[in-house]
Amino acid sequence: MIGKHIKSYREQSKMTQEELAETLSVTRQAVSNWECGKTQPDIETLHKIADALGVTVEELIYGEKRQMTVVHNHYTTTETVGKGVSFGAVLAMVISYVKWESIGWAILHGLLNWIYVIYYIIQYGWS
Repeated sequence: MIGKHIKSYREQSKMTQEELAETLSVTRQAVSNWECGKTQPDIETLHKIADALGVTVEELIYGEKRQMTVVHNHYTTTETVGKGVSFGAVLAMVISYVKWESIGWAILHGLLNWIYVIYYIIQYGWS
C-alpha cells in the first residue's frame, strides 16, 4: 500500500525513480522495490521520502491527508480541570502539613501548586 502511494506522489512530483533515489541516497532498485511492495522503507527513510515528495508521512501511509475530528466539551473539561486543580492544591498542602508539621510548608506547597497551574495554563491554554 505504501509503495503505491510513494509511486503516485513521485509521479505527481514528476520525478523518476532515479531522481528520488539520488535525493534519498539509495539505489533506484530500492525505490522500485518499495513501489512494487517487495520491501518497505524504514520510518527514517519514510520521513525522508515524505520531505522529498512534499507530502506528510501520513499521506504516504494512507494515501491522503486524514482529518482529525476533535469533539471537545468545554464545560466538562473546565469543570474537571477545576476540580483536579483544587484537589491537587489541597492534597499538596495536607501532605506538607503532615510530613513537616508546619502550616508554613503547607502554604508554600499550595502556592507552588498554583504557580504550576498558572504556568500550565499560559503554556497550553485553559481548554
